[in-house]
Amino acid sequence: MSLELLMLGNVPMPQMVERAKLAEANGYATLWVADERFYREVYSTLAVLALNTSRVKLGTCVTDPYARHPALTAMAIATLDEISNGRALLGFGAGISGFAEIGIVRKKPARAMRESIELIRRLLLGETVDFKGEVIGFEGGKLSFKPIRARIPVYVASNGPLGQRMTGAVADGAIMEGCGSPAEAKAFREILAQGAAKAGRDPKQVKVIARLNTCIAPDGQAARDAMRLPVARMLAAGRMKFHTAEAHGLTLPADSIAPFASVHYASGAAPYTPLLPLITDRHVDAFTLAGTVDEVARHMAELLAAGIDGFIIMPFAPAGGTAEDTLVQMGSKVWPMVQKHG
Repeated sequence: MSLELLMLGNVPMPQMVERAKLAEANGYATLWVADERFYREVYSTLAVLALNTSRVKLGTCVTDPYARHPALTAMAIATLDEISNGRALLGFGAGISGFAEIGIVRKKPARAMRESIELIRRLLLGETVDFKGEVIGFEGGKLSFKPIRARIPVYVASNGPLGQRMTGAVADGAIMEGCGSPAEAKAFREILAQGAAKAGRDPKQVKVIARLNTCIAPDGQAARDAMRLPVARMLAAGRMKFHTAEAHGLTLPADSIAPFASVHYASGAAPYTPLLPLITDRHVDAFTLAGTVDEVARHMAELLAAGIDGFIIMPFAPAGGTAEDTLVQMGSKVWPMVQKHG
């Protein structure tokens, strides 16, 4: 079991450093920083966090194979590993942010991720690589320094079945956003197991991580209310494919979300405000962690029982509070309860 923190580079660096220190002091195992355009740059941010922590692992959640060539990613993650004395993790995904602005067309994302991971691993091993994939190419190059570790764990975030089967086949860890219901957790594990079996791997080799927006407050209803808008965006934007949402009555009517089809990714959650009356407590509980300390601890225990191995939380502020309040409550109160009964 592990408790991990996701940070978006949307606050000043001193505040990110403070959150990193709070996380390390409150039992978090890993700090992940989003590679989101156009916030603070991910690798320089992670380097600063590495120099201000001593124990936590540090990773990208997630970088992609398009905006940065995977050979440059190999160079960057090996550098971070050296700076952090072997604490780096590589979180990889298909990406979306900033693609429209810089003219990126996302071609064959599952194939692109698989080819990128193969190339990165070979470069970290010190090989001179000539790689001609369907999407990724690299001609007779190698890293010009020796990484301190030849094998840096690779985690893949994917919310589609093709990407998830690929993850089960090749990755060290699998991340799924919004995987907040036991039914979804079981389905996620099953599709990862299919990919692992096809590749001749033991599915237990893949760590299964739920990436969940989180809000904790003394008033559980207030915490759930803080999560309604992010859930509205998640369901209406249509970028994620959930295995069990429709069967459990957790999708939104097509005619309700149709007017939001052209909302730009960079617009954030605000445009989805008209959908708030449709977001029930059932929706919030299925896609996030929200409530009192006791409610969130019970929810996490249910997800562990359904096959989740760890949690990446993105803390949100309850009414009248701060994201740091949620971060600390999770680490100091909720997580010890989960560990005790997990």
